[in-house]
Amino acid sequence: MGKSVLEQIEHLDAVADHQEIARIVTAYEYPFLMQKALEFALFRTYAVPSIGALLDHTQHFERQGQKRYDDTALLIAEWVENGYDSENGRAALRRMNQLHHRWNISNDDYLYVLSVFIYVPRQWFDLYGTRSFSDKENLAMYTFWVEVGRRMGIKHIPESDAAFAQFSRDYEQKHFTYTDANRRVADATIRIFLNWYPAIIRPLVLRGIYALMDDPLREAFRYPAPAPWFKGLVHGGLRLAASIIRRLPPRRTPYRRTQDRNRTYPNGYKIDEVGASDSIAG
Repeated sequence: MGKSVLEQIEHLDAVADHQEIARIVTAYEYPFLMQKALEFALFRTYAVPSIGALLDHTQHFERQGQKRYDDTALLIAEWVENGYDSENGRAALRRMNQLHHRWNISNDDYLYVLSVFIYVPRQWFDLYGTRSFSDKENLAMYTFWVEVGRRMGIKHIPESDAAFAQFSRDYEQKHFTYTDANRRVADATIRIFLNWYPAIIRPLVLRGIYALMDDPLREAFRYPAPAPWFKGLVHGGLRLAASIIRRLPPRRTPYRRTQDRNRTYPNGYKIDEVGASDSIAG
């Protein structure tokens, strides 16, 4: 394509064209960082005891951690990459709803999980991105996830970006606390992350994961505080990488997670078969 993301969305409307803007931002503007931000967004929800307890009860992170991760990532990618009203997007939302249906999940927990998909990527791009999102992009991403939430049957979604951001902050302040169940789910998830790297560097990667957590999140799991110099090194390294990428020509081909090689489904997958019948995704 050859144009920057801002050039691609220059003539698009933040509300009317929010699906296209979400697709462009995710596929072209530093996809690697977006992927990591979404991983940490889900990780963040485990610090809420009601969410952590349910995930600990299912034992899927302990028994099938990589599959659990891939199932969630692929279903989300289907409606981000193709639009939530596309055939694939509708199928992915239907499958996600099926996987959640058997569990007693409060509407407020649904709201909080929905909020992290909006605000964690925004925060990560502010801190480590090639640039911060524009006001148009922020409104489009908020609108996109609100519409996803409505299609999942989530009620009482805050009617403005600012109100939803405040809800998310307040929910964390009220609910983030240590439990053994939360810690078990967090530990199992970190083991998934570590298994992506050679064993020799996993201790360093683990320290890097701790360094990327803000204090309320890290303290909710009782993980050790990283040395200030190491935390500065990790954050500085990410900002340096972004500054280098910012100087490169705009990405020409979109990143599509649904077409990338997948650890769980190396030969492809069918949306209505993603996730075990007794699992929970998302």
